[in-house]
Amino acid sequence: MLLFALAFLLVILQPSTGQFPRVCANVQSLLSKECCPPWDGDGSPCGELSSRGSCQNILLSQAPLGPQFPFSGVDDREDWPSVFYNRTCRCEGNFMGFSCGECKFGFSGLNCTERQVKTRRNIFQLTASEKNKFLAYLNLAKNIPSQDYVIATGTYAQMNNGSNPMFRDISVYDLFVWMHYYASRDTLLGGSNVWRDIDFAHEAPGFLPWHRVFLLMWERQIQRITGDENFTIPYWDWRDAEDCEVCNDEYMGGRHPTDPNLLSLASIFSSWQVICTQSEEYNSQQALCNATGEGPIRRNPGNNDKSRTPRLPSSAEVEFCLSLTQYESGPMDKMANYSFRNTLEGFADPQTAISNPAQSGLHNALHIYMNGSMSQVQGSANDPIFVLHHAFVDSIFERWLRRHRPMLEVYPAANAPIGHNRENYMVPFIPLYRNGEFFKPSRELGYDYEYLQEPAPQTFQDFLTPYLQQAREIWPWLVGAAVLGGIATAVLTGLTRACRKKKGGTSSEIQPLLIESEDYNNISYQSNF
Repeated sequence: MLLFALAFLLVILQPSTGQFPRVCANVQSLLSKECCPPWDGDGSPCGELSSRGSCQNILLSQAPLGPQFPFSGVDDREDWPSVFYNRTCRCEGNFMGFSCGECKFGFSGLNCTERQVKTRRNIFQLTASEKNKFLAYLNLAKNIPSQDYVIATGTYAQMNNGSNPMFRDISVYDLFVWMHYYASRDTLLGGSNVWRDIDFAHEAPGFLPWHRVFLLMWERQIQRITGDENFTIPYWDWRDAEDCEVCNDEYMGGRHPTDPNLLSLASIFSSWQVICTQSEEYNSQQALCNATGEGPIRRNPGNNDKSRTPRLPSSAEVEFCLSLTQYESGPMDKMANYSFRNTLEGFADPQTAISNPAQSGLHNALHIYMNGSMSQVQGSANDPIFVLHHAFVDSIFERWLRRHRPMLEVYPAANAPIGHNRENYMVPFIPLYRNGEFFKPSRELGYDYEYLQEPAPQTFQDFLTPYLQQAREIWPWLVGAAVLGGIATAVLTGLTRACRKKKGGTSSEIQPLLIESEDYNNISYQSNF
């Protein structure tokens, strides 16, 4: 009970990141198309009095788009977020958030001047208490309402162009499920018509940056509602796994004993209700998902279509993917060949990098393998394995960035599918983030992966330690050898002197004190180095 009370207090006191800010989900904001809330610190819009930011017109990219979406003015997500707002807070320096009340990813402190890098860890390397805390945090997020954000339950046209707002409350966890749905849903064209070849988070260059932002936002939300500023998302390294290693009651829920499509009743996740999974019903009604519960999480790992996904991905397939030098290629969608993005996403063969949408590799393979809620794109984030999976996918993206060190210009500036150009704002995030802003190493965004961290450089003392240890071990032998050597030298010296006396030798008085100069030049020296 105390944890819930603390969570509510933290959410009220601190801003967060997500979809429609509650303070802007009203008639006045929608009709004026302005979302510039006051910062609590000084009461001014965007914290302008404290030089945190100011209310500015949104500058949209004018770069041409690809041919995949041949319409204009029919989808609220076009030129995001201009259908709803054309003025938002533009934050200065390291400030961020819909009211400039937060710090950018990777910064902390009162004035956001303190750099920080947190480490995401393998879920199997967590202690029992750390793992249990992670599961408790997930369950808390599922059951605590978001105080800062609401979701849209109708299109802008259905809202009568803003004069009839249609929004509702949602839990912190389900907020992210809904955002994933909203970014990937079909376009409603009226009647019973829809356009399916559209996705603002998948099948194009923005797939990896979009999910990178998604996880950063999700991570920060958990930090806020729990007060645990050190929390990071764990990852599941699924390379070469023979089955779903996290699909047990100790971790993400085992199999139900009588229904293999459901979770064990011993798992806290068995009581969760999924949302946004009935896309065909929404399409037929020309409606948006309104976050009503639609039944339990479904998962039947390994009982998927083996002709599409025969097994979980291998280490060799990941290494081949990492060897690809092109981030994007050709049409920049699921038909792209020799594209790192398309191969990692899973639409290209992980052994040849040739597009093959009939097969599901790498990232897609995990979704198909789970054979349930995770296998349907729009509702896949309902299953909490989603965050473990995408954290590991992001780590592969990070490995590629570190290996190839691409310039920002490698990310396509034009002709990508709608919403995926470098300067396009990502749907449906407010505050606004551009795709290209997250095409950079993770450490610049404040996080790293445990298995990617380089060992700390050795000090001189660290360098000498093994040699000193060896010296201690052989020291008695060295002393003994020195004593014996001294005795042998003394004996030999005595014998030599005795022999010289017997032979008479050469008188020392007639030996030269120095070598003559002409003889000096003829002497050669040998080095033992």
